[in-house]
Amino acid sequence: MNRVASLFLPQLPIERLRAGERSHRPPEPARTIPAALAPPIDDNPGACSVPRGGGWRPGAHWARDGTMAGKPSKSEIERLPAHQRPTMREMGRRSEAAEHPFRTLPGDDGVSGSSPARAPTPLTWADLWGRSTIVIARSGQKEVVTAACRHALELGLRPGMAAAHARALVADLEVLDAEPEADRAWLHRLALHAARKWTPIAAVSGPDGLWFDLTGTTHLFGGEERFCRRLLDFLKRLGFDASIAIAGTPGAAFALARHGGVPITILPPGTEAEALAPLPLAALRLEASALATAARFGLDRIADLYPMPRGPLARRLGLATVERLDQARGMIAEPIVPVVPFERPEVLRRLLEPIGTPESITQVISDLVDDLILLLRQRGLGARKVALTLDRVDGEVESLAVGASRATRDGRHLKRMFALRLSKIEPGLGIEAMRLIVPHSEPLGASSVAALIEDGARAPDLAPLVDQLVGRSGPSALFRIASRESDVPERAVKQVEPLSEPQGWPAWKRPARLLARPEPLHNVIALLPDHPPRRFTWRRQDYRVIAGDGPERIHGEWWRRPGELWAVRDYFQVETEGGLRFWVFRRGDGVDQPTGDLTWYMHGVFG
Repeated sequence: MNRVASLFLPQLPIERLRAGERSHRPPEPARTIPAALAPPIDDNPGACSVPRGGGWRPGAHWARDGTMAGKPSKSEIERLPAHQRPTMREMGRRSEAAEHPFRTLPGDDGVSGSSPARAPTPLTWADLWGRSTIVIARSGQKEVVTAACRHALELGLRPGMAAAHARALVADLEVLDAEPEADRAWLHRLALHAARKWTPIAAVSGPDGLWFDLTGTTHLFGGEERFCRRLLDFLKRLGFDASIAIAGTPGAAFALARHGGVPITILPPGTEAEALAPLPLAALRLEASALATAARFGLDRIADLYPMPRGPLARRLGLATVERLDQARGMIAEPIVPVVPFERPEVLRRLLEPIGTPESITQVISDLVDDLILLLRQRGLGARKVALTLDRVDGEVESLAVGASRATRDGRHLKRMFALRLSKIEPGLGIEAMRLIVPHSEPLGASSVAALIEDGARAPDLAPLVDQLVGRSGPSALFRIASRESDVPERAVKQVEPLSEPQGWPAWKRPARLLARPEPLHNVIALLPDHPPRRFTWRRQDYRVIAGDGPERIHGEWWRRPGELWAVRDYFQVETEGGLRFWVFRRGDGVDQPTGDLTWYMHGVFG
């Protein structure tokens, strides 16, 4: 007995944006939370000695002045002058009842009327999220509404309406562009989560729902009804409203989830035809042309198709209509193509006897690498990181990992990198199982035969050399310097991978060696404000400048901290008598004192 569930998310684009993925929308101004949603003033009344109802607090300052003895009463407090009465804080009150801001207006006779208390007005979407919001998409030469928030639906806006008509009906309307790719990606992630947590067969059904094959799985969650409630609660925590239906066929579940009118529908087996009869024809997932033709013939409900002969029905509404009707009633199978969670490539070897010699370990690693290369070739992947796990006899687990700077399926290269790190393996009393896992992989297609032929004009592949150097010296020993968006020189560089292409270098010349921290210069002689230094002392050595170029003025990044608001550096390239070339700077512009204290620093060395 097959059991299929269909999950329907009616306002997926709006709710996905509300759930935190509205990256292109500017932040909303701060809004006052309505009183109905405000949290309680005190969630832990037992944390204070004062009773919840308030009252006198023995430690109050006004009570220690001796004005009153004992616990004062309300009448005694009211007899005090206004400036001597204790505040609510001194009385130890947690909260006080405030008068309603909207008082009853006096009647025509001048006497305030007394009207019964009105029920609080229910909160709307506009109270919580601002203006009414719709999502539009271009269809041909016009823009069509694809989704609308609850407040927009209350105002009469509907999906499928022209965007110009919606703007004419509602003046203050927020319009967002549809992102079908983002909606599809979110549904795909939810389907992958379902395949890992709820059922092994889950698939995306259209742009606003999912299919779950629950055959033989709902007993793990306490039954079908409990599973549905858990699923809806899970989506509610994420900020989504949904409806779900369980039936014997995917078509029936799809129709009941979208047109059933209730959040949860559980259909008994064999009753699909009776349950589908009162639903509209759109529940069968028919094409727009078939629905228009059916409307001309006066066919509105699915029950209208039951007594019609198959031949005339197929000629007038199409063969797809007959197929959808039979699939929904269970007369034709409708398979679900599930999403497949990505499984990391992994190979395993269990040994008949424990091993511990370097030769035997190397041989098993070689065999595992050969098996891994075959698996990667079948999946069209290349390994960026390969982890070796060794299960020892004493229960300990040894781990060893190697990385590649570029996706690779070269078995000899992987064996060579493992051989460089073989000395770090501690076999202990022996190793009884070994496995290779690829935690990081990338798609890698086939290479042409011409690419394997030696060609002097082609640049050599440095990836194997980089991997071997990293394997010998460590992952942080080899890197390249790339530019970063910053005006301050020590912040304008960063470390990147050895094979990446640095871009965005400034047009000004920069030294080959930049000091990690600028070092102060002493005994500096220079003409202010625009001349380089003539003499200076650095690291206890005197230098005499014979040529200089500059200044290059760099201002501080005022948005980082207030101290850099007026900071100024004037950089100079100077050449000394010995032919050394340095990059020095002076703090301040030489005129205004707030820009710097006119001290000199060494920041880099050329060549």
